[in-house]
Amino acid sequence: MRFPVRAHQMPARIAAGLFILNSGMTKSKADKQTAEGLHGMAGGTYPFLKSQDPERFTALLAKAEMALGAALLLPMVPSLAAGAALTAFGGGLIGMYLKTPGMHEEGSVRPTQQGLAVAKDIWLVGIGLSLVTEELGRRKR
Repeated sequence: MRFPVRAHQMPARIAAGLFILNSGMTKSKADKQTAEGLHGMAGGTYPFLKSQDPERFTALLAKAEMALGAALLLPMVPSLAAGAALTAFGGGLIGMYLKTPGMHEEGSVRPTQQGLAVAKDIWLVGIGLSLVTEELGRRKR
C-alpha cells in the first residue's frame, strides 16, 4: 500500500498533529469556566461565534482539533488536504492574535507577554503552507 505522504513530511505532521490532538483532548475535558473563557476569547474575535453556547462551542472545538490532529498523524490522509486544514486552523488562531487587543504591541505584530501563547502558533501556518505548496508544486511538474 502506497501512502499519499512522503517520509520527509512526517516529522512536521507528527509534531503538529500530536500538539493539536493533545489540545483537543484537553479541551474535551474543559469545565464550564474554561469553556466560557475560550468562547469569550473566540467570540470577541469572531462575532458570529457569540451566539453559540460556550460549552457546546468548546466541545465542537475539541472535536475539530482532535480530528485535525488525527488527520495529520494518519499517513493515508493526503498532505494537501491535511496541510490545507492545518493552514486554515492556524490562520484562525493568528487572526485571533492579530484582532485581540493586548496580544501584540500597539502598531506592531510583536507579541506581548499575554499574546506569546497564541503568536507561537504561526508555526502551524508554516507547516500547513509547506505541505500545501509542496503538493501543489509536485502536481504542476
